[in-house]
Amino acid sequence: MSSTAFTNYIGGQFAEASSTFDSIDPSTGAPWAKMPAASVADVDRAVEAAHRALRSGPWSTLTATERGKLLVKLGDLVAANAGRLAELETRDTGKIIRETRAQIAYVGDYYRYYGGLADKHEGAFIPIDKADMEVTVRPEPIGVVAAVVPWNSQLFLSAVKLGPALAAGCTVVLKASEDGPAPLLAFAELVGEAGFPAGAVNIITGFGHDCGHRLTSHPLAARVAFTGGPSTARRIVANTAENLAYTTLELGGKSPVVVFADADLDSAANAVVAGIFAATGQSCVAGSRLLVERSVKDDFLARLKRKAEAIVIGDPQDPATEMGPLATARQRERIEAIVAESVAAGGRLISGGARPKDKTDGFYYLPTIIEAQDQTLACVREELFGPVLSVLAFDSEAEALALANDTPFGLASGVFTSNLAKVHRMARGIHAGVVWVNTYRAVSPLVPFGGYGLSGLGREGGLDAIRDYTRSKSVWIRTSDDPIPDPFVMR
Repeated sequence: MSSTAFTNYIGGQFAEASSTFDSIDPSTGAPWAKMPAASVADVDRAVEAAHRALRSGPWSTLTATERGKLLVKLGDLVAANAGRLAELETRDTGKIIRETRAQIAYVGDYYRYYGGLADKHEGAFIPIDKADMEVTVRPEPIGVVAAVVPWNSQLFLSAVKLGPALAAGCTVVLKASEDGPAPLLAFAELVGEAGFPAGAVNIITGFGHDCGHRLTSHPLAARVAFTGGPSTARRIVANTAENLAYTTLELGGKSPVVVFADADLDSAANAVVAGIFAATGQSCVAGSRLLVERSVKDDFLARLKRKAEAIVIGDPQDPATEMGPLATARQRERIEAIVAESVAAGGRLISGGARPKDKTDGFYYLPTIIEAQDQTLACVREELFGPVLSVLAFDSEAEALALANDTPFGLASGVFTSNLAKVHRMARGIHAGVVWVNTYRAVSPLVPFGGYGLSGLGREGGLDAIRDYTRSKSVWIRTSDDPIPDPFVMR
């Protein structure tokens, strides 16, 4: 039975929704909490609160320095409350506690980083070639931001949107996924504690067909920032067409990890395991396509098999656990179907491919490795969002590059080699927004992040992000008292 209830956060107040739904603990498959199902009316109230705060509320009068101080305080509060927030994220999504604790503590750095940038995003004086004119260019907040995040790493993915948006002076309505919204709804308490004026940050959850649709098509939403899948992204782009709202999309991928024979194979094997089996493979940057040089393929796969089968699967709240359950039953069912299809079509199952025999409750699935002969298998082409690694061998650098780029996605990639010249060639040739060399899954608030192709539009992180939440205003000032020359001639 559900014994805990959460509420939306609208206009600086915790607000009951007209209806609720059960949130499921992925480790048991049982309901554990009641979540608010925001209605269209709830969305309207949240957007209107954000619009008021932007136009006439206390938020609109804060200086950039004052906004920055609020963000720094919020970052400190997130870090101080990382333990409690981590427990909620683990309970609601199944991500292991050892990862949520570390990740959420690091989330505080994103707010502190953008807090420090808030008063350093400067305008410009333009030295135009007109003696009686001066021109300045001023960055202004773009407006109300509709932010939508998926269930995996909700606190982290919301920070990369909230941080730059608030630093720029925007207000935000943030929709948490209906799967695993507890940590974001609890995070709302910290927003209030940090001192953000009412309406600056509004946090809701609900379902995509009504809550999500209304938010991303709302006429007062000037910008939409979305993380999720391509199919939902296409609907969001259609939603924004009427109002021509600017849109940033971070859409995941089918990221290649290229291992050359001259690499440190032990180090590479550890990185491959981290890239696909950490977070149970439920990561937009999951290194789900291993491309390994044929001369070391058998050796490398033997190492991977040993490591995969040694992974400790269990209760995500147990610090000893290395891999927890998938977040939802439907996600596991989809993965099972694609794995079965791929094996039936000729894929060689090296490890996993089933549910753990000792885990009858919850949504657990074994770390799975499938060797493919070409890129036609479903497990090679489709983003599974689970602990499934497809493997292809290559014979040359040119073939490795061709295989790496044979995908409509382009979010992340990894290259493992001891040859510096090869590093530069591969980094230049891979069509992806991120190339990790001899490492994987490294992030920083200072670094832009985003993809090519079906992996999305725009960038999050770094200076690029704060610029994306502003629009420039050119101010022309005539400094002469002389009569205006011929009014029919453009100045």
